[in-house]
Amino acid sequence: MRKMVLAIAVLALAGCGEGKREEAQKPQPAAAATAAQVSGPQWDLEVRGETPQAVSDLSGWLIEHSFMSNVIRENGKTRILMGPYSSREEAEAKQAQVNAALIKAKKRNIEVLVLERPTVQ
Repeated sequence: MRKMVLAIAVLALAGCGEGKREEAQKPQPAAAATAAQVSGPQWDLEVRGETPQAVSDLSGWLIEHSFMSNVIRENGKTRILMGPYSSREEAEAKQAQVNAALIKAKKRNIEVLVLERPTVQ
C-alpha cells in the first residue's frame, strides 16, 4: 500500500509545472533595463534598536506585520533596510506606518530612519 501511494505521489508531482519551464527561462531584458535606469535618488528606511536585539527578532516582527525588509551586512554591521522608495515623501509615509505599528505593539527603543540610497555609478 505504501509503495502505491508513493508511486501516485511521484506521478502527480512529475506533471506539476509542465509547460511552465519554457516561460520561466525566457530572458526579460526590459525589466532589468528599467530597474537599472531608475532616475533620481532613491530612499530606504533603516530599522534599528537602541539596545542590542537579535536581527532575526526585529526582521521577524516586521514580516509578521506585513512590512517587507532586507537584512544586509555592510562593513561588519548588520542592518535592516526597507525599500527602496522613489521619493522621500513615500519613505516618510512608510516610516509613519511602521512607527504606528511599533507604538501599537508597545515596542520601545526601536527607531526608523529615512536614508538616501547611495547612487551607483
